[in-house]
Amino acid sequence: MKKATTLLLILVMILSLFTGCAGEPAADAEKVIKIGVFEPQTGENGGGGFQEVLGIRYANTVYPTVDINGETYKVELVEVDNKSDKTEGVTAAQSLVSAGVSAVIGSYGSGVSIAAGPIFADAQIPAVAPSATNPQVTEGNEYYFRVCFLDPFQGTVMANYAIKNGAKTAAVITQLGDDYSSGLGSFFVTAFNELGGAGSVIAEEQFQTNQTDFKAILTNIKAKNPDVIFAPSSITTAPLLIKQARELGITVPIMGGDTWENATIIENAGADAEGIVLSTFFDEAEPATDEAASFITGFKEYLKANNQGEIIPAVSALGYDAYITVLEAVKAANSTEGPAIKDALKGVSVVGVTGSITFNETGDANKDMAFIKIVENGQFKFLETVTVE
Repeated sequence: MKKATTLLLILVMILSLFTGCAGEPAADAEKVIKIGVFEPQTGENGGGGFQEVLGIRYANTVYPTVDINGETYKVELVEVDNKSDKTEGVTAAQSLVSAGVSAVIGSYGSGVSIAAGPIFADAQIPAVAPSATNPQVTEGNEYYFRVCFLDPFQGTVMANYAIKNGAKTAAVITQLGDDYSSGLGSFFVTAFNELGGAGSVIAEEQFQTNQTDFKAILTNIKAKNPDVIFAPSSITTAPLLIKQARELGITVPIMGGDTWENATIIENAGADAEGIVLSTFFDEAEPATDEAASFITGFKEYLKANNQGEIIPAVSALGYDAYITVLEAVKAANSTEGPAIKDALKGVSVVGVTGSITFNETGDANKDMAFIKIVENGQFKFLETVTVE
């Protein structure tokens, strides 16, 4: 009997312990806001996408929290790999929606951004693209924004540069089915023909995705003898195209867009990369803002710690800027809800690494300046800034 009584008392004590715990307020759990990182880390654009991711990750170390209604929230990055593919991009976008992110940053590569746009819009989750330059990314989608300039501007910048440097005729090479390559090539053609006169673009060639032999295309172009070649393409394709052009004896300047500012192009094209010209968003030698100066110092240390070298890719700077722009909108919205953040984005004003960032009515950044660089002695060398009215 004593044993039964003792067991009963122990049971009562245990139950009272649990009851007491339930009645006491639990310690506040850490508040978290999830930001999706929608980027290619594999596939044709994996190299550039990873550089963009590095800028976003670094920004998260600099600004790991955000205040909402007087409470501090930890910013948790939810990364997905869209694999440089439109179909995979849709799946990756849907996984971010399922993960409950409040906003999204990405993507490197306009094609996957365009494909994922309706997913984010339907879920009412705002997305901010660091470097997706095709106009269709934000066109008709109030939930998509970007912090970079657009391809119509970039195409005009490169056409201006070519003509100013004596080119009277041009050839254009683009990738069939790639929104970035074909879009930028088309804008260059329009601008070059307007500036130099109708018919100034004397050759237009296209290649297939994953194509590695460009000799037939380049032979056709060589026969027409243009003064310059404009070939916006991925960092995977560019070295092959450049090397094969030089092997065929083509000596005219070869130009590309912002994707070409990548050390792997110089590494893979070797001496044949000398003299290539490109447009880009940022130059670390000329920091435009205090944020830029701080970023350059800190990000170089971050790159070194992660065995990534010391050259700062422009897309890393844009990834950083997209992150701080999203955080500014979250603070302004005082909310983790997508529609409120989207509305706040329309009115944000951020002084970032790549300059001041505000958005127009279509969600595009109000930017009017590009940096022109050339490869000289195995390094990217700043030539000039270009503004187009």
